[in-house]
Amino acid sequence: MKRKDLEFKIKLGICNETFREEDKFWPLRKVMEYISRVGYQAIEIAPFTLACSVEDISPAKREEIRLLSQDYGLEIIGLHWLLASPSGLSISSVDKKVRDRTASYLRSLIVFCSDIGGKVLVFGSPKQRSIERNSSYEETRKRAREVFMSSLNKAEERGVIICLEPLARRETDFINTAEQAVSLVEELNHPNFKLHLDVKAMSDEERGIPEIIKENKKYLFHFHVNDANGLGPGFGRIDFEPIIKVLKEIKYSGFISVEVFDISPGQKRIAEESFAYLKKFL
Repeated sequence: MKRKDLEFKIKLGICNETFREEDKFWPLRKVMEYISRVGYQAIEIAPFTLACSVEDISPAKREEIRLLSQDYGLEIIGLHWLLASPSGLSISSVDKKVRDRTASYLRSLIVFCSDIGGKVLVFGSPKQRSIERNSSYEETRKRAREVFMSSLNKAEERGVIICLEPLARRETDFINTAEQAVSLVEELNHPNFKLHLDVKAMSDEERGIPEIIKENKKYLFHFHVNDANGLGPGFGRIDFEPIIKVLKEIKYSGFISVEVFDISPGQKRIAEESFAYLKKFL
């Protein structure tokens, strides 16, 4: 078999909110031009960096974003940090009006994602899913299920996958493990509702990360790479070699996207060193 036949098919992406100066985000054109030069193949977008609400982004602007990615030879993975804005959204609120508005906005995100050429919505949003006072885990789960179910027809229509992300206990008290996320994925049993895994979040579980990945390969659709310290891969204690190895073993062929929370070393250093570090294993 020729070497090219053995090439690993995972593609590398990076999240656009990495590129900011204080509270000002780089324009998408600048981000795309830079990451394409570094070697990234895709970009993942946090919608709050573009507008308070995607409902305010015109059809012309959406087309501009889609064509811009093509100009720089990049794929748009999709969206994450979905409910950071507008304010007042929650899938766990006891107020049905809030949940209905959240479901409506989730459908707007699906349409926006599709319009710009994306296929993935990463549902993290820790503050907008946490268990409210005097509510139980099961009550919260029921409310979340209701919100997701009301969005899945639109997701299927638009060819977008909603990926549920387990998050660390310090970030939220609802869905902290891959097992809990998969339980909801299995209950909804919909082809457009899958699992997202994040290395930083998995480091909070009391099990090995490769083990978590392997156990949940059936539902895994998207993957974030970062260190437990909030920096990029290669900037901390986590060894990514066994992580990439198990992704290869399960024949994962989606995107792995660099998502960082601490940009103190500098955006360019994070982007370039994370890329170089990951390429060693790909």
